[in-house]
Amino acid sequence: MYDEHRRTGTEPRTARSPLRLRLLLASVFFPLFLAGTVLFATWSADSGPADSPSDTVLAVLAGICAALALTAAVDLLVVARRLRTERP
Repeated sequence: MYDEHRRTGTEPRTARSPLRLRLLLASVFFPLFLAGTVLFATWSADSGPADSPSDTVLAVLAGICAALALTAAVDLLVVARRLRTERP
């Protein structure tokens, strides 16, 4: 029978992801990216046509911060779920 998850290298059998570090990083960066989203979106809304940086650039930065905040939030949920199932 073919084993789909057969070990092919020298990695340890009990290798684990650093969940607590991921939890720390996601919990630090989620509010920062959320604040960046609000800051850039507000700045974009208040900027005029002759301002530099333009409102388009600021809106793109707000979108990037929003995507990173969403990624951090999803990672928080995944890590929290894995930590709950890992505990005896």
